[in-house]
Amino acid sequence: MTDKTKTAQGTDPLQPPPLRISRLFHARRETVFKAWSSAEHVRNWFSPATFTVAEAIVEMRVGGRFEVCMRAPYGQEYWTRGKFVEVSPHTRLVIDMAAVDDAGKPLFRAYTEVDFADALGGTQMDVVQSYTLFDPTMAAAMVAGAAEGWRTTLDKLATEVVRLQGGGEPTARSAVHAMFRLERSYDAPVARVWQAFTDEAAKQKWFGGAPGRWEVLERHMDVRPGGTERLKGRWEGGLVTCFDATYYDVIPNERLVYGYEMHLDDRKISVSLATVELTAGAGKTTVKVTEQGAFLDGYDDAGSREEGTGFLLDALGASLAT
Repeated sequence: MTDKTKTAQGTDPLQPPPLRISRLFHARRETVFKAWSSAEHVRNWFSPATFTVAEAIVEMRVGGRFEVCMRAPYGQEYWTRGKFVEVSPHTRLVIDMAAVDDAGKPLFRAYTEVDFADALGGTQMDVVQSYTLFDPTMAAAMVAGAAEGWRTTLDKLATEVVRLQGGGEPTARSAVHAMFRLERSYDAPVARVWQAFTDEAAKQKWFGGAPGRWEVLERHMDVRPGGTERLKGRWEGGLVTCFDATYYDVIPNERLVYGYEMHLDDRKISVSLATVELTAGAGKTTVKVTEQGAFLDGYDDAGSREEGTGFLLDALGASLAT
């Protein structure tokens, strides 16, 4: 390996430092271990906040498959495929898995070691995940967000463990704040792009869930200062999402400012302030979106809101091209 392929610390950039995370569960080791043991249980928790598990295959034996399809709120699906390489009941699991792209090509390997130990008040679970990046361009951001993704995933596991014990859901409250900015350029006049943001018929062409996997339950919009917008729909797995917005600043062809809440089923997961700025030039339109959000009660989405907004802006571009 030449010096050009090493970082300043002399480590291989294709193998970032392993992730280490621990959690104490108020349950016996047998119960925490059981949550990993079948697709029925894994579907309830093996995804970050705001994501769901669309499909899972869990064959808990050495050589058995461990495959999970995570679905983002905007409909994009992400597959992780792997197998168990060590299974020691109630004590240790090792899963060799990889995140893959839509064609099944591995983006990065995640060699995952999970240890279960008795602890004061319950079970301590230690996770060590070691990475090898096959496609650094695509995988680096995913691995960078792994710590936050695991944190909210383990929040879901805590809920599943409580459910397995016949109890209710945890009641811890929290708020995590985040901000992002996105920019897109469209080959369309500003008036048409403005219409795509403010006319209900034009907006429904791009603002919503994946066709065939999402059913509109309610949609209305009234774009004026003090006006409101609601989009509520049900995913094929039964999850209901709801976007509730209030407009505060409306300058035609130039700017929108609105606040919105997001709900998953009956849970409020975030409150955000969004600003959309449009700039015209040479028959094209530049759109800048800035969002500031408070993610509530464990729903720190580790960047999925930004990714989802980018997905919608790309859908907007496709709608303008037709």
